[in-house]
Amino acid sequence: MTHQYELMVILNPEIDERQVAPNLDKFLKVITADGGSIDNVDIWGRRRLAYEIQKKTEGVYAVVNFTATSAATQELDRQLNLSELVMRTKVLRAEEAIAMIASEKARADEKAARKAARPAKPAKQDA
Repeated sequence: MTHQYELMVILNPEIDERQVAPNLDKFLKVITADGGSIDNVDIWGRRRLAYEIQKKTEGVYAVVNFTATSAATQELDRQLNLSELVMRTKVLRAEEAIAMIASEKARADEKAARKAARPAKPAKQDA
């Protein structure tokens, strides 16, 4: 059974940006060979990391949306983790990603509602 997935990958910043797509394609062959499909590849380019990874402060980000079986997805993740070029990966099922975004929005809405419901602090008056 196939599912929709989203893969976020952070590549070593020393890679030439023109080499990002061909390198990703090598890994994504696991998906297409198993009968899956690559729906979208979005290369964000070089970005600053929130914290150092492997003593690096930057990485080349890419997001890939694809449809595949869970076995092919696990094999893709395994191969990405073995690669020296890849600093971090995260694979999410599309349903999980949508649910996470929805729950974060609901939490933020509740917080905003609580803040709006609080009585305003009285202004301090000078004597």
